[in-house]
Amino acid sequence: MCDLRERGIGKSTTTQNLVAALAELGKKVMIIGCDPKADSTRLILHSKAQNTIMETAAEAGSVEDIELEDVLKIGYGDVRCVESGGPEPGVGCAGRGVITAINFLEEEGAYEDDLDFVFYDVLGDVVCGGFAMPIRENKAQEIYIVCSGEMMAMYAANNISKGICKYAATGGVRLAGLICNSRNTDREDELIMALAAKIGTQMIHFVPRDNIVQRAEIRRMTVIEYDPNCKQADEYRTLARKIIDNKMFVVPNPVTMDELEDLLMEFGILEEEDETIIGKTAAEENAA
Repeated sequence: MCDLRERGIGKSTTTQNLVAALAELGKKVMIIGCDPKADSTRLILHSKAQNTIMETAAEAGSVEDIELEDVLKIGYGDVRCVESGGPEPGVGCAGRGVITAINFLEEEGAYEDDLDFVFYDVLGDVVCGGFAMPIRENKAQEIYIVCSGEMMAMYAANNISKGICKYAATGGVRLAGLICNSRNTDREDELIMALAAKIGTQMIHFVPRDNIVQRAEIRRMTVIEYDPNCKQADEYRTLARKIIDNKMFVVPNPVTMDELEDLLMEFGILEEEDETIIGKTAAEENAA
């Protein structure tokens, strides 16, 4: 599986809470963090950041000089955790870390037969060949896009769909659904369901916004572990069961920018943003 989206939407938080719910159901899971900031496993491992393949290889001299146990850690629910990492800011290609990590894991036999799910927590930058590797090399068969009802989130989801279309012809990769990680925008669930329908997929689940997620994160824990009896924990359990039972895997039909804007206009999103911009401009003029 592959979980994609741009920075800041909560993809890593959503992934880790989902994985904790799957582990609770008895599933054997691995997370491979494909983000240079290496935060895809911190809630499962209860740590600030896991040592990454790239930094461990740099310290050892090369990737050939490290062992699997140097970079693979076991966390909550026996979840196997790996972070690819990346170069220092401004130096090299961040996506190269993903390529190096996946090749290393294959060579070292990390993909054991008893695994039910392997999650690649990937940035939504499908333009980058490194970040797109789990898709283009057919490492991930099911792509779940974490998005919200904000314009840029929807734009990114549509853009990722274009990338899936490009590689679907040469492999078995398919879009399995949109996960709406709510930002509490107006009619958000309706908007994402409408976008999903246009693309030809489904909104597999709507995750409501709840501050308990942030409270758990401060303690470096998933909600499943921090407060297993809360409503938000049940939301992630529901998402986990939906993914286990999911049978809707499609080659998406991305919309044009005009169609996306028409959809946003229909739900009043662009009008609200325009009013906000105009309001700020008027306030600035009055201040002057």
